Amino acid sequence: MKKLLILLLAWTCAGPALARPLLVAAASDLGYCIDELVAAYRKTAPEVAPKVSLGASGNFFAQIRNGAPFEVFLSADMDYPRQLGKLGVADGATLTPYAIGHIALWSLDPQVDPARGLAALVADARVKRVAIANPITAPYGRAAKAALLRAGLWDQVQPKLVVGENIAQTAQFVQTGNAQLGIVSFATLHASKLKALGRHALVPTDGLPPIEQGAIVTGAGAGNPHAAGFVRFLASREARAILVRNGFGVPAGAAE
Repeated sequence: MKKLLILLLAWTCAGPALARPLLVAAASDLGYCIDELVAAYRKTAPEVAPKVSLGASGNFFAQIRNGAPFEVFLSADMDYPRQLGKLGVADGATLTPYAIGHIALWSLDPQVDPARGLAALVADARVKRVAIANPITAPYGRAAKAALLRAGLWDQVQPKLVVGENIAQTAQFVQTGNAQLGIVSFATLHASKLKALGRHALVPTDGLPPIEQGAIVTGAGAGNPHAAGFVRFLASREARAILVRNGFGVPAGAAE
């Protein structure tokens, strides 16, 4: 009996350590709500321990393509996960749109008014630096470039650009004063530490492709049922409520 009690005590103490890990690569724009999403999922699956890495979607795409062991990829677009499915390193059947992003002009400079729109990037002489995410690797940077091209301002703004590796670093450039204006994700401005800072205005995206964000189970996650479970969870009412509360839109269709 004593040995049994010792074994039971050891098993109880080791319980949390035995939680099955789930390696998630998530776009930086999710940085301010991913913990809430993970906590909500764990209520339905306490036996899993998601471990989230945040970064630029393009960088994660390259890493997963080259064998990184991430089991779920939450991209800031649909194209990167779709490509992984075509390459055979992710399960294309699990590709799911989970959020719609928006871009916004944001400034902490009281003399710079984002409500003037993109034209202020060139018309306002006080704007010396403009922060955007890298258009090559970050979908929000790609969206910012597309908006500037549509407005006919890309060539004029380029000399002022300060380029962040991802949307989080782009916001940091504005926070630290290294840029008077930034084109950031609207969701970033919903973070508790940023909500009351500066002023912002949504960038009109009429005629531009929506920033549709996609999740997919990678090849590494094929044997982990929680990989598919987490992707399915993102379509739930609870997950969608979290995303909307944090500045995202959600895809059309009824939530589960």
